[in-house]
Amino acid sequence: MSSRTVVLQRASPADWVELTKPRITALVTFTALVGFVTGAGGDIAVTALAAALVGTALVAAGAAVFNQVLERETDARMLRTRLRPLPAGRVRPVEAAALGSALTAVGLLLLLWRSGSLAAAVALATWSSYLFLYTPLKRRTPLATLVGAVPGALPPVIGWAAARQSLDGGAFLLFAILFLWQVPHFLAIAWLYRDDYARAGLPMLPVLDRDGSFTGRQAAVHSLALLLVSLTPAAAGLGSSVYLAGAFALGVALTLFALRLATARDDDAARGLFLASVLYLPALLSLLLAARP
Repeated sequence: MSSRTVVLQRASPADWVELTKPRITALVTFTALVGFVTGAGGDIAVTALAAALVGTALVAAGAAVFNQVLERETDARMLRTRLRPLPAGRVRPVEAAALGSALTAVGLLLLLWRSGSLAAAVALATWSSYLFLYTPLKRRTPLATLVGAVPGALPPVIGWAAARQSLDGGAFLLFAILFLWQVPHFLAIAWLYRDDYARAGLPMLPVLDRDGSFTGRQAAVHSLALLLVSLTPAAAGLGSSVYLAGAFALGVALTLFALRLATARDDDAARGLFLASVLYLPALLSLLLAARP
């Protein structure tokens, strides 16, 4: 029996869905929704919003698939990722690349058609920087986390561009919030899986910073910066006083979890920061949507 036949027999619909990293894609799409609604300000054109969200989701899913194609050998060395469809052999790289190409192309064409050239260009920049800057840099430097935070922070900018056909200060405020949030979030993940990353030869900060002192400080500094930046939408007229109070409370809570990691430097503190960061972002963005002026 050929290896191709084996792959086709073992692959399942769930494998193809898993390649698109649906939870991450859903978060990306939600941040694009926040960017669109915030950028539109008043009445929302439902069809325009739907096109922007579907296009963004398709491009994000395509990037996720290609990321796993490029990282399949690294994934095979990590306990956390070795059972993914590509390293486990259930899907061939050429098949995954075909899926990634189709998703990306349809997403970009939809954005270009219904959301405008600016939104499509930002989406293309997000896709390309994620795959061709962040992904290869992960194997070379811990600074890849900061590089990867750039494409991770661009989806709300896609939504904003689709709503306004231009970019201004509000789009960059949303970008800054997403950028700063990713640092404590990813540092917590990297701490919890530092042995796995070391096994795969990925120089994440907690891999190199074995006692965790620098990692903890970076998590705390970026959480504090996030707290301050998260208040600025109220000053810019994008959020009400209710948003301001909620953003302050959420930011203080996240910073306390980051400070706990900086002082305790153990898995429990990293797990607490990770869970706090997972709750923080949707809570903050939902508050921004609900408490518009």
